[in-house]
Formats: sequence, C-alpha cells, structure tokens
Amino acid sequence: MSENYVLELEHIRKEYPGVVALKDVTLQLREGEILGLIGENGAGKSTLIKCCTGAVIPTSGKIRVNGREFDRMTPQLAAENGIAVIYQEFNNVGELSAAENLFLGRPIRHGMVIDRKAMEERAREAFEQLHIKIDPRELVKNLSVGYQQMIEIAKAIQQNARVLIMDEPSAPLTSGEVESMFAVVELLRRRGVSIIYISHRLEEIFRLSDRIEVIRDGEYVTTLITPEATVDELITLMVGREMTQKFPPRKDCIQQDRVVLELDGVCGNGNTGMSLRLHAGEVLGLGGLVGAGRTELAQVIFGARPKESGHIYLHGKEINPRTPREAIDLGIALVPEDRKRHGALLGISIKNNISMPIYERISRLSVIDSATEQAVAQKYREEIQIKCPTLNQLVKNLSGGNQQKVILGKWLAAACDVIIFDEPTRGIDVGAKFEIYKLINTLVEQGKAVLMISSEMEELMGMSDRIIVLAENRMTGELSREEFNSDRIMAYASGITDGKAAATSPKTEQD
Repeated sequence: MSENYVLELEHIRKEYPGVVALKDVTLQLREGEILGLIGENGAGKSTLIKCCTGAVIPTSGKIRVNGREFDRMTPQLAAENGIAVIYQEFNNVGELSAAENLFLGRPIRHGMVIDRKAMEERAREAFEQLHIKIDPRELVKNLSVGYQQMIEIAKAIQQNARVLIMDEPSAPLTSGEVESMFAVVELLRRRGVSIIYISHRLEEIFRLSDRIEVIRDGEYVTTLITPEATVDELITLMVGREMTQKFPPRKDCIQQDRVVLELDGVCGNGNTGMSLRLHAGEVLGLGGLVGAGRTELAQVIFGARPKESGHIYLHGKEINPRTPREAIDLGIALVPEDRKRHGALLGISIKNNISMPIYERISRLSVIDSATEQAVAQKYREEIQIKCPTLNQLVKNLSGGNQQKVILGKWLAAACDVIIFDEPTRGIDVGAKFEIYKLINTLVEQGKAVLMISSEMEELMGMSDRIIVLAENRMTGELSREEFNSDRIMAYASGITDGKAAATSPKTEQD
C-alpha cells in the first residue's frame, strides 16, 4: 500500500445475468477520513457497499482491510474487521427497547439469564458517548426517526466499527435531526472512525467530506479533494454531460377556465379549513415544514384518510372518495413520499406494476389479456424512458429514479387527471431529478393537474406555478410565481401570516 488505507477496493467487478452492475471500481479510505461517494441512481453505489459488507460477492477484484487482502467478504468477516453500514431502512425492532436493540443478537447474560440492567447501563454509556439523550428503556417504536438512526450508529460503534458506511443517512430525517446526525458524524471522525458517506444532497457532501469519489455506470470516474471541487463539476462527472439548467423550461400551459380540483373548507386527518383550486396544466406547490399537514391533506384527497367536513370537487362535481380505489376510479393519483413502502410493489415486475390499476379494463372474464398488458407497459416504458433490460425485471432491482418512473407509469396508464406528487425527488440523484421534472412538465403540457409537495425550497420555487404554504395543519399563505421568495415562504411555514402568527392546532407526528 502506498498509504495507510484502512479500506481498499481494487478493480471490483460484479456481474449478474444480463447485467454488469460494477465494471471496474477502485476505492481507497484513510483513517479518520470522510469519503463522499456519489453517482446517479443505478451507478453501482449500493452494490459496491454490499461488496464491502459481504452481502454481495464480487465477480473479481480485491478487498483490503488494514492491509489484509480478501477475495470476498462475508458479513461475519466484515464485522470482525470493523466494517458496519447504516442503511436508509433501519434494522431496529420497534417492540424492543433502545437497549435491547443495541445488543440485538448478542445480549449481555448473567449465566443463562439476560442481564437487562447491564444492557441498559451499557446503552446509557454508549448514548452519552455520542452526546445523545435516549432513555435505554424506551421502546424504539416510540422514538423519532432521528433517534432510531442514532441507535443504529451506536450499535455499530458498540461493535467496534472502525469503518462506517452511511447510505443516504439524511433521507428520512427532519432538518433538526440532520444537524444532530452531522454532529455525531464529526464526533466519530475526531475519534478516528473512517466514514464512507453516500448522499444525493451535494451540500452535505461538501460540508462533511474530505474527498469525493464519483462513479458512473458501474465504473470509477475520479476522486476529488472536496475544497477543490465545485457543484457544477461534480454534476457533470456524475451524469456524463454538462447540465446547464437545474429545471427544464416549461410553456405557460395553465388553463385558467378549467378548474380540475377544488377544495372548500376541507377538514380531516388533523387539518382544518383547507381551500384551494387546481387548474388544468398547472403545478401547484404545497410548502411547509415537517408536520405542517401536507401529506395528511394529500391522503384525504386520495381517499386514504376520511374527510370530516368541507367539500371536494372534481371537474365541478362534488366527490367524496372513501378509499384510494375510489379516488383512482375518479382520476386522482398519488405518487407517495415512501415509494418503497407505499408506491410500488417491489417484488413483482415492472409490467405488473404499471398495469395493476387497469386490470379490470384489460381483463375479460377475470382473465388478463397478456398481450394488452405487455403493450401498455411497453408504451409507458418508452414514453417515460424507464431504464431496464426487460419489463419482467423486478422493481426492487431498479434505481430509485426508475422506481419513481414505474409508479408514474401506472398512473399514466390509469389516465388520471390529477396527480399528487409527495416529495417526488426524495433520494434521487441530480440527473434523475431532471428527468422527473421533465415528466412533470410533460404532464401539465398534456392538460394534467399536478399538486406537488416538496420540502426542497429550490425545487418548490423552480417547478411550481403557484405555491400554497401550510403551518400547523392550516393554510397560511399563497404566492404567485412573481411573488416567490424563500424568506416569505419560510415566514408562512413558521405560521406567520400578514405579520401575525397563525392560530395553532395540534401538530401531527409526521408529515
């Protein structure tokens, strides 16, 4: 080794039947370093980290840990050599306490009996070392997402991890929780822990990392020293082309005389007095802080939660969808924030996902017309450019951006007039974001009405024709494009309307 690397991956290649996930990737990590790892969805980042932990066996290449060479890793070898991963989806058990989760699979025993008191004491010490306040006896299901993530980090450190891989760690967190997580990451770095930090949020990469490695299409591109890199340079390296615009241009296609969706004093799911109008050809942005009630409003419109009072009109006719199925039949679609849990069925094919809402339409005597199903799926595969070797590929094997396209494809197949996007680009890289933005533009140019919930200020202002802001389950402000201003949006999001704080109502746990 030319330097004292704690982890080296050399010419890693991974082949699957018909697909080369990694062609030639090299990575080097120094002691106490934070290495940012970036690339588009599908670039091979997840496969690469799984090679580090033994979840995936490389087809070829070498792995070195503190100079010791391995042809392959196993989960046990990775743990023995101090390698741990914090995934987006946590491995905690909600019905167990924080202490029990910390020692999951390796409890402290006194003879044959599990010593819960000792586990709680050790857990308290571990949390204090990370400067986090968690009651070791509290059930994990009662903790915030941020605290659940801290338990995962504490678990890794408790197992003497010297290399910590963090895969999109900020994706499920609120802004306050992100700051707490940053503080813990910096603390670990000072203690000599080496970190591979994977994120689509380039501002986080610039804030935390010492160096940045870029991979594209399963191949190593380059490694840059963070202070010497620029955002534009990284984007070009990631996508393989220069991106001069963050948001694609769109024609003014709002049809002011066609109100597709109207809410009049709608209450339900924690929200009160929701009134809005959404026109054909319009993107109406919904802004607000986490807990403001944006997702709750979308759920009421989509029939996933009951409306308590008020009126909802679709094309001027009053509706009251009591289930998502009723909403879909009326022509309302929801692309949810958590696409893996609520948006797509990951264990079935692209073709089946796209045609699922229209099975009744393409069936005869309860038998699906397979030729029609194939034709419909192929149509939307081409129209929205889903990257896949075959329509029979399982959705779980697609990148995040392409999973989002599959969800959109099924709503296009269902011919919905109103499409609600809840955080449409969460966990998606900058290149795939641009593709999703283009698809939204195509929808409104076709006369569709789009309601878009976003926590990214730049996205909210860059894609919306109008913005309505919510605070504490009430609407506090509305802005036309000419009035867009981040300070004003944040003031409304904080509950300030016309210089006064809005009336408050109980906050929901999660938006």
